Amino acid sequence: AGALVLSDGGICCIDEFSAISEHDRTTIHEAMEQQTLSVAKAGLVTKLNTRCTIIAATNPRGTGKCDPNASMTINTTLAAPLLSRFDLIL
Repeated sequence: AGALVLSDGGICCIDEFSAISEHDRTTIHEAMEQQTLSVAKAGLVTKLNTRCTIIAATNPRGTGKCDPNASMTINTTLAAPLLSRFDLIL
């Protein structure tokens, strides 16, 4: 999530969002929800600002085609709480 910290006050573009590890998705969710990122290194704990716009792209799961009858969570394999942080989903 270093890209989010570097993008503070700007825009961060993420491609292949569904290919990101579950741990990184959790970190991105925290950053989108609280606009900060908690970091613990060498016994020090700090919060870094992540006040940025995130533009993310992902491919549909499976055959590569969206099922219009299925929910977005099923089509993208992204959890509903994370998807709810986006203002626009096309």
